[in-house]
Amino acid sequence: MPKYAIMGGYTAETWARFIENPGDRTAAVSKAVESVGGSLESMYWCFGEDDYLLIAECPDDIAAAGVSVAVGSSGALRNVRTVRLIEGADLQTVLDKAKTAAAAYVPPGAREPAHVG
Repeated sequence: MPKYAIMGGYTAETWARFIENPGDRTAAVSKAVESVGGSLESMYWCFGEDDYLLIAECPDDIAAAGVSVAVGSSGALRNVRTVRLIEGADLQTVLDKAKTAAAAYVPPGAREPAHVG
C-alpha cells in the first residue's frame, strides 16, 4: 500500500482547548485512517511550521485525500498537507521516467526542435 505523510498545525483555538483537555490523538487519527482502508504507521509532534506529522498507508491517493479533507474540514487544523511518499528502491524508476520526460520537454520560451523526416 502506498505511504503518505500528512502534516499541518492546530489553530490557536484548538491549542487552547487541547491545553484544557489534553489527550492522546493517536486513536482518533488512527480511526480516521482505518475508515478508508488504511493504517496509521506513526504520528509525531513537531515544533516550527508544523505541529504534527503522521505517516499512514492508504489504499490509494483518493483515500489519502479523503482523510486529509475530512480532518482539514473540522476547522481545528491549519495548513493541512498530504504528500505521497516514494520508496527509495523506486528511485531508479523515477529517474528513468525523468530522463524520458526531460528529452520530450520544451521549456517556456524555447523553440521546438525541428522535426526531421
